[in-house]
This record gives sequence, C-alpha cells and structure tokens, in this order.
Amino acid sequence: MTMTSQDVIAVLGPVDRALIAEIVATGAEAGELAEAWAWVNSDEALIGEGRRLPKGRVAELVDLLSAEDEDWEE
Repeated sequence: MTMTSQDVIAVLGPVDRALIAEIVATGAEAGELAEAWAWVNSDEALIGEGRRLPKGRVAELVDLLSAEDEDWEE
C-alpha cells in the first residue's frame, strides 16, 4: 500500500512538504522508507551486519533522504 503524508511523518518526523510529496510519489511502502532511513543514518552498521546495499525503491528513497541531509547541512 502506498504511503500517505502521515506515514512519512510517522517514520521521519516533521519534514518539508516537498520531500513528503517526493517520497509518496515513489510508490514506496512505510517499511521501505524505514529501511532507507536506517541506511541513511547508520549505513556502516548495516554493512557490518552483512546487509546488501539497497536496491529499487529503497535505494531511491536513500537518494532522496541523503540529498535532504546535504541540503540541511549547507
């Protein structure tokens, strides 16, 4: 089932409406967003656990979230 803006906020907390729209537009599910969020915040730990690098929608979400982190740092 495709996420709603409330689903996105439940995983990420308060975020920009544009980012919410981009995430919802991917057609991803909340579990995929949670996995992407974990990759963005602790990729070394996940690699250390032997997890494979994200693919598909999870990878797309990682890119979106990573770009948002870079914008925030600037």
